[in-house]
Amino acid sequence: MQLRATNEWANLKKVVVGTAQSMGGTPALEEAYDPKSKEHIASGTFPKEADCVRELDALATLLQSMDVEVLRPAVMPDLNQIFARDVGIVVEDRLVATRMIADREDEWRGVVPLLADVPASHILRPPEGVRVEGGDVMPRDGELWVGYSAADDFYAFTTARTNEAALDWLSDQFPHWNVRGFQLQKSDTDPKDNALHLDCCLSTFAGGHAVFHPGGLKLADDVAFVRDTFQGHVLELSSDEMYDMQCNLISVTPEDVVSCPPFETVNRQLEAWGYRVHTTTLQETAKMEGLLRCVTMPLHRD
Repeated sequence: MQLRATNEWANLKKVVVGTAQSMGGTPALEEAYDPKSKEHIASGTFPKEADCVRELDALATLLQSMDVEVLRPAVMPDLNQIFARDVGIVVEDRLVATRMIADREDEWRGVVPLLADVPASHILRPPEGVRVEGGDVMPRDGELWVGYSAADDFYAFTTARTNEAALDWLSDQFPHWNVRGFQLQKSDTDPKDNALHLDCCLSTFAGGHAVFHPGGLKLADDVAFVRDTFQGHVLELSSDEMYDMQCNLISVTPEDVVSCPPFETVNRQLEAWGYRVHTTTLQETAKMEGLLRCVTMPLHRD
């Protein structure tokens, strides 16, 4: 298998789409590790396996109709394997096999069979002390934008998934890339005040556009940097819109973006910018604080 990705928008040729098969049912409240899942567990509205299977299968079918080869993880019993992006992310021709929170480490086992033909030298494993999840890593043609938490937040919040040590480690692995960190706003109790990963508050597109929730970033300097980078070509969303995961989209080609039907303002703006918008429903999956970018692990982009 040839791995290749240098950005988030080049022609997508091969991708892993997460699976909801045998996702393990509704967890106990104390077993949940993000505030949106906790909210739905407490209210009795946590998504059912059959609904998530239907949504992810529909996404896979849509991508296949756009000439993308879709792979699915090997099903591990009673394990939530929906959010494939967090397990690994391809940069250049190497896959960063991320080091996740202990509750999620078994998800890697479902992806391993798909990578049987990838040389071991092309799979990077973070050392002890480095924590990073794929939703926090955003390749942008020579720049790696990385969402992270400084030590005071990292050790305080379960929702802090990538630490500052990951910035140095990624810089060592990709010395020709500029690694830029963005401190994320974290909460273990309020999903409207929590950016679980960088992709929960920011999507960037081929034409130099972005969909962005500024409240997802902790530092004013980082917010100013994003605004300056996109120079007015940015749609800023509210905390309610971030809660609905409207920042969490995926490009299939430089011109084609996959979104969801309820995101009317986002979809109209993308079309006004010149993108073709394709929609599929993932509203049950979104109850677990992840959406289109979270459920997809691109393996090859031309």
